[in-house]
Amino acid sequence: MTDDQSPASSFLERHEGTNAELAYAGRQTFLKGESRDIEDIDDADVVVYGAPFDAAASNRPGARYGPNAVREASTWWAYLSGYKGGLTNMNTRAQVDFGNVTVADCGDVPVFPQDIGATTESITAHAATIAERAFPLLIGGDHYCTYPAFRGFAEGIDADRVGLVQIDAHTDTANGSPIFGERFHGSSTRLIAESEYGDYENVSQIGIRGYESPDFFEFVDESGLNLYTMRDVTERGISDVLTDAIDRAAEGTDAVYVTFDIDAVDPSVAPGTGTPEPAGLTSQQALRIVELLGTHEEVGAADLMEVAPEYDPTRSTQTLAAYLLVTLIERMFAE
Repeated sequence: MTDDQSPASSFLERHEGTNAELAYAGRQTFLKGESRDIEDIDDADVVVYGAPFDAAASNRPGARYGPNAVREASTWWAYLSGYKGGLTNMNTRAQVDFGNVTVADCGDVPVFPQDIGATTESITAHAATIAERAFPLLIGGDHYCTYPAFRGFAEGIDADRVGLVQIDAHTDTANGSPIFGERFHGSSTRLIAESEYGDYENVSQIGIRGYESPDFFEFVDESGLNLYTMRDVTERGISDVLTDAIDRAAEGTDAVYVTFDIDAVDPSVAPGTGTPEPAGLTSQQALRIVELLGTHEEVGAADLMEVAPEYDPTRSTQTLAAYLLVTLIERMFAE
């Protein structure tokens, strides 16, 4: 130890591996990215922000805990990349180094559980600020949060029209609820499509199943909504469906926003969500979706919603959610 060295500096200098932080140690930011103020992101490739809000959920609450759970799960891949000096993706065979991507984590936006209007304004403002400078990546939160995030993204890039690719078990096209009103997680896609930035003809939904309103398929025909049910995915294959879905979402738009509701995945794989629906995507299909999405330059923003970790003691749901987002970042920025 030299005279001007502290004991800590001396230790770090003498021991190998001190710069490879264990997954469960240190800061629990997404991919162990830098914790940043939202005004300090000009050099970032990806900016992660959370919306711990589930007051607009109509079934089981708990998605408010999603952002931190997904962040914590993501640290595993940062650890692997750090101590191995990069990674090889065994599915794609790509050489990956997350050290070459600047991931900034701005923490969670202010939310107001008793005031959906103020929460909407908060998410929109933060999404717009990020979109002006970097790729916005939102972790929710219930699926209502996608609506203000979509609006903020459109405002931030000064878009005339933005397409939507929605991976989900549910269509979220309700006109409203007599209990929850017009703004809840079952109406977010309708609000997007009817906004000045959206149109049903540029909305593509993948993995839809379960039950919908009477005459729903008539609504699909009349509105121009691009609907790909889970049966379509099974019969046509996920790659074919996704290629078609992106093309339709992107047609005539300035960019495409991607929203992934974790309940699109079968609850045997991802039970930690508020409204589980049987017979969903496999984890392999979900991963293939984000692999393909990451190759399309039209994709300008994304979110991962509805992870409610308390319903999954195995932590499989947040692990899969983090893996999906990590893979998206890999394909877009780290190869």
